[in-house]
Amino acid sequence: MATNAEAPTERSEFCERCGRETIHSVSLQLVTESDRSDNAEFSREPYRVTECLVCGEQTTVRMNNV
Repeated sequence: MATNAEAPTERSEFCERCGRETIHSVSLQLVTESDRSDNAEFSREPYRVTECLVCGEQTTVRMNNV
């Protein structure tokens, strides 16, 4: 699975592990979901990746499922 990462940005969001609002690093990644090289260019999906800068908890959400 290949990924392309965009520049991360920081913002305040609720962290499930910390139980409060904390600063998170937020980025978007394009993930190639197909293992076949002949159609990989057509199987990229955007994912939102957040990481709590306090505890390190990371969450990944496929944007087409939101």
